[in-house]
Amino acid sequence: MNRAIYLTIILLITCYSYAQPVKIGLLKYSGGGDWYANPTSLPNLIDFCNKNLNSTINSEPLTIDVGSSDIFNVPFVHLTGHGNVVFSDSDIKNLRLYLESGGFLHIDDNYGLDKYIRREMKKIFPDNSFIELPFDHPIYHQVYEFEKGLPKIHQHDQKAPQGFGLIYNNRLVCFYTFECDLGDGWEDAEVHNDSKKTRTNALKMGANIIAFVFSQN
Repeated sequence: MNRAIYLTIILLITCYSYAQPVKIGLLKYSGGGDWYANPTSLPNLIDFCNKNLNSTINSEPLTIDVGSSDIFNVPFVHLTGHGNVVFSDSDIKNLRLYLESGGFLHIDDNYGLDKYIRREMKKIFPDNSFIELPFDHPIYHQVYEFEKGLPKIHQHDQKAPQGFGLIYNNRLVCFYTFECDLGDGWEDAEVHNDSKKTRTNALKMGANIIAFVFSQN
């Protein structure tokens, strides 16, 4: 079956019926960066979404190599880490086809990822650049209201959090959360000792991202 058609079927199941559990993925990449950071984050986000959005996401996220055809089995993939990211030519082709076909990528800078991921994403969409999304963008208002955009989870460089998007054919295909560290806020409470309020805000924003992905396809 054509990959684009298969992904469309997965998205339709996800968005309109919730008939069977859909899976989401953690993206594994080369270059030496710790793609595996925050191991409890996606399971906790899935649990929060299933309890509060009435979604039926499989409790175990898939680990998917960026160049694997397995990426076409999920409507949403999450990428995080602190260091270098390198996409091969085949990775670039595969990820672009995935995003063109209806898939969605969430990138969460876990601190130190920025210059690498911007470089690699430019290889995927050389004619498109990240733009900062305005606070009235629907992703901030799907289920929970974030009038001032992303919540600040960890301080890092003491800068305001920013949400950047890549738009392809009038569709948001990638959402990049910077100076925010949402994934840390999704982790088990004892990992970073964040307050309950901080973790809840992170999970709510994560749920908005998931709800946005389901609603736009």
